[in-house]
Parts: sequence; C-alpha cells; structure tokens
Amino acid sequence: MAMSDEDPFWSERCTEAGHNGQKGIINMKFEQQIRAAQADSVLAVLTLSFLANSFIALTTAAVLWLKEPAIYQAIWLAGILTLNTLRHILAARLRRRDIVRSDPHAVLNHLTIGAFASGCLWAFAPFLGLGLSSDGAEGYVIFIIAGISAGAIIQTTAYSRIAIAFGAPAMLATVASLLLEPSTVNLVIAADVLLLMVMMFRSSRMSELNFISSQADRLKAINLAASLSRSNLELEILASRDPLTGLGNRAAFNLRLQQMLGQTEGAVPAALLIIDLDRFKLINDTMGHTAGDIVLTEFARRLFAIAAPEHLVARLGGDEFAVVIEGEDAAARALALGGEILDLTSRPVMIGDRQVTVGSSVGLAHVPEHATTAEAIFACADIALYAAKEHGRRRLRVFSPDMKQRLDRQKQIELGLEQALAAGEVEVFFQPQVELSGETITGFEALVRWDHPALGPINPPEIVQAAHALHISEQLTRHVASEAAALILRLPALGLAGSSIAINVSPREFSMYSLSNTLGEVARAAGISPSQMEIEITEEATLDTAAAGSELGLLEKAGFRLAVDDFGMGHSSLAHLVGLKVDRLKIDRSFVNGIATSRQNQAMVSALVGMGHALSIDIVVEGVETPEDAEVLRMLGCRFAQGYLFGIPMSAKALPNWLAARFAPPTLETLADSR
Repeated sequence: MAMSDEDPFWSERCTEAGHNGQKGIINMKFEQQIRAAQADSVLAVLTLSFLANSFIALTTAAVLWLKEPAIYQAIWLAGILTLNTLRHILAARLRRRDIVRSDPHAVLNHLTIGAFASGCLWAFAPFLGLGLSSDGAEGYVIFIIAGISAGAIIQTTAYSRIAIAFGAPAMLATVASLLLEPSTVNLVIAADVLLLMVMMFRSSRMSELNFISSQADRLKAINLAASLSRSNLELEILASRDPLTGLGNRAAFNLRLQQMLGQTEGAVPAALLIIDLDRFKLINDTMGHTAGDIVLTEFARRLFAIAAPEHLVARLGGDEFAVVIEGEDAAARALALGGEILDLTSRPVMIGDRQVTVGSSVGLAHVPEHATTAEAIFACADIALYAAKEHGRRRLRVFSPDMKQRLDRQKQIELGLEQALAAGEVEVFFQPQVELSGETITGFEALVRWDHPALGPINPPEIVQAAHALHISEQLTRHVASEAAALILRLPALGLAGSSIAINVSPREFSMYSLSNTLGEVARAAGISPSQMEIEITEEATLDTAAAGSELGLLEKAGFRLAVDDFGMGHSSLAHLVGLKVDRLKIDRSFVNGIATSRQNQAMVSALVGMGHALSIDIVVEGVETPEDAEVLRMLGCRFAQGYLFGIPMSAKALPNWLAARFAPPTLETLADSR
C-alpha cells in the first residue's frame, strides 16, 4: 500500500510535524525523510531475512524430497537461493551508493519487486508434492508458507508493501492448491488461510502506520530543535546587528574589543578608528529623520565596501561609527583607511533630487602604543576624534598624549565654570578701540576672563568651548552682555558718550537659543539702545545655515550693530556680507603683525580696506602693537584699530583711572623725559 499526499494519515502526520498547509516541496522533503527511515529499517534486517529464507527453502525441499524426490524440487530450491543471492548483492550496492538518502522511493520499489519475485517462487511450494492431504508433508508445507509470511511481516514492520508482496502470492497459491482437491477439511483450511492472510496483512499495515507515526514524531522533535537553534542564531544575529545599517552594533563592538584586549593585555597589535559625521544633526533637523536614515545607510554601505572582510565595522549609535583593525601593520592600514573614509564622506549623497554632503571627522588610536585595554583604547580614539572636530572637522587625528592633557584641562574647566559664573568669578574685561588719525576712543571690545584656582588664567576660547559643552552658552552670553550694558550706561560720565561695546558670539549659539531675544532682553532691562552694542561673529557664521542667517537678520532688525571678526581667513562671501548689512569688518591680526616691513601684508590689507570702502563698511584692524605698524595702517587707509599699543583689556573698575591717566595734561617730569 503506497503512502502519498492524499493519505489522510500522512496529511495528519505532516500537520503534526509543523507543515500544516505547506504541502508540495516541504511535504515531499518530509515524505522523503520517512521513506529513507523505512528503507534503512528494511535494509537493516535483509541479511538475516535472506539467510532464514534460504534455510527454510532448503529444509522444505528436503522434506519434499524425502517423501518423493523430483527434479523440479531441486530447480525450485536453486531458484530461491539464486534470487536471494541477487537480492543480497542489490541491497549491498544500494547501501554503498547511499541511494537511501538520495532516492529512498527507488530503494523501496527495488526491495518490493525482489520480495514479490521471492513470493512468486514460494507460490510453487504447494505444488511441489503429489497434492495436499492430511499427511505430514503437505501439512508441513502449509505451516511453512504461513510461518514464513508471518516472519516477513515481523521483519519488515516499517514498510508493509514488501511483506504483502512476498506473502500474498504464496498464501494465495496455498488456497488455490487446497481448492484443487475440494473437501470439507481442505475448504476449512483454505478459509483459515485466507482469514490468516487478511489478519497478517492488516497487522503489517498497522505496523507501518505506527512506524510512520513514530518517525514523524521524531522528525517533529528534530525540526523543532532545529527551528529553536535557528531562532537562537537569528536572535544572536539581531542582538549583534544595528537594525538600520546592518553593521555590528555597540554590543558587538564592545565584545570584539574585550575579546581582543581583555585577556591579551594588548599583545596583539591593533588600531581603532572612530568616525563621526559632521553636521549630521543639521540634516535631521532641516530635512527630517528619513533623510538622516538615508545618509546613515549610504555611509554604512560605503564604509563596509572599503573595509576588509576581517575588520569589524560597527555603528556605535547616532552618527558615530567604528572600525577595528588587527595585525602587525594595523596602524598603517588604519591610517590609509581613515583617509579613504574622509574621501568617501566628501562625496555627495542623493536624497530625492537633492545632493547632500556631510563630511566626517576621524579619531585613530593604536594598540599597544596608546593603550592596552578596551576602555583605554576607546577613550584614546575618542580624544583623537574630539581633536579632529576641534581643529575644524573633516580631518583625521591620531591620538597623542598632549591631546589627553588638553582634554583633561578642558574637563577641569568645565567642572568649575558653571559655579564660577554663578559666583561672579568669570569677569568681563574691556579693550579700547581707537580712531587712528587722532587715537580718539570710539568703543571697546568685551572679553571674558577667568582666573582658575588650579589652572590659572583661562583663555576666552576655552571658556566659550566649555560653556558650549555644558549647554550654558546663553548664560555666559547674557553675563557678558549685561556687563557691557552696565558699562554703556557709564560711558557718558566718562566722556565717551556715543561709544559702543562689542561682544563676541560663537556660531554654535545660533542653534542653541535665540540670541536676538537674549540680547534684546538685556538691552531693555538696562535701558540702552541696541545700536550701542555691536555683535561680533566669525566669518563661518555668515556661511552657516538659513537659521543663522535668520537670527542675524533679527539682530540687525532689532538695531544691533553687526561686525565680522577675524576677517580675511577665507570663509566670507561678499554676497552674504552685503545681504546681512554688516557694519564693520575686523581684519585678522595675522595680517597686521609686522606690516611695517611686509609688502605682502600691506597689499592684502590695502585690498581689504578698499573692499570695505566700496561696500561702505568700516574696517577695524586688530593686534596693533607698535607705532610703526599703526602709522603704516593709517597710511593704507585704515580708520579704526585695536591692540596693546592703545590699551590692554581691563576691568570696568580700572577704566576711569586708565582714562584719567591717558588724558591727563603732561607734567614737568614727562616733558623732561620727552626731551
């Protein structure tokens, strides 16, 4: 009886094995596994079956020969033995070629055909004597045929077709031989043989179904275990992969770094690159997170493409990525890869029909030169990344000990700045600005000063950077503006009515808070005109986002004067300067120092002054320290200047005494000294 997809029992077993509703390929594969198990079971007992079959044939032929010898008895025995030998050879070949796995159906079909051929030979056994009767020989033949058929069923419980193919011809032949000599006894015996045949074949079928059921349950358990194993593997993969980019995630990165350095203490040379996309937040804020995801996935694709297969490439979170490189030449390979990374991030990314270029900053640290533990090497690479950002972004920096010293210093500044600001320890000094023709004071620039209890005097850029890191830039700017406003109120009493005070603003502040609102509140609270306060911005701010341009426009609309600091360093666009209605340009001190003897600097300053005159923008030169430089600048057309030659930065309290000393009439001693 064949097993097929239409067999209800087979369909039920497939359902239990987890393949409900998935016939076709899945059911075929499942059926093939069952068939292979059936073939294995049958082949396992064939040798014993052949020996038993041959021995029983030999004894049967002997019994018949002893009763009445006949040549056909020997022919029958030879046929049985020959067929068993051929079947044994065939089974051996099937095992060697492993056809059981590749085509179990063919194996079972061959075995069934062999069993049927053997059964047909045994069907001649009832006719080898002079006819069946009640004597011992003929009864022995009936017993042997029934017994050997039952034995076939017992030996082949896995596949009923083989047992049926073997037993049916012999038992039907026995019934036929009994019916040839009808008698009451023979008819009863024939009926018993038929009943026995039906019972044995039904038992064979039930044995096969039980075998299939047990194998289905076994396969179900195997498949469940495999499914759980695959699920665990998938969970492990998910746990170690970034869902957006498909790269390793922070957990995978930390594990790899720990495995690489946790036990070896840095014995294996390695390098760590940390990459941060420049101004990525701006893309998210202005174009949406979908655009940001496009940038991240495209960068991840490019990064993975240029990395070697053995490198660990991971996304640490946000727009921060990392690459771990191992091997003797890890440092050189990492440096080369870092250069490629800077190049690939300089190429635009298409977001819809727009091209967006983000750029990147890269920090690099080596094992064991810079550190020998996972935490330490990451800290070193992170410090190098910080240095790359600090020096203008879009560059690679290799860690060095002085970077850590600078970072430690910056951390110390950050730890104390907020408290120092609240306690009034952060002071505002004022440096005078003069008109070169008569050295008349026209205003002041407000500069922050802080004498740190452990580090000593802190430079203004360090204070501004710390305020940005602590998110207290507005608090610092409000403090400086309030001190400037307080001095503006005092200027008329000092004889400087109409003078203005400039305060410096970092470009970063435009995205942190509304500068125009903050300065407007300070001016209104002090009761001063915004025109008496000048806002100095760097050239970079004039080229920043539309938001920065909008904020500068609000400042100009409110009446504040605008000045561009450190002009001439190569960032500004004339269109932006005109559009923003800038009032003053401050020429960077690098063009002023030693100008009296530098033809090149003289030509540069002359060109900048000419441009300022053409745009009706006042020019202020910074860093004037010698009378010779001041005279050359005056001859080049510069009207306003600032520098130590005219006055150092000083507190508001010191201004009256400085002004008094500056404008005091000469004494006899000073006249004598002048001679």
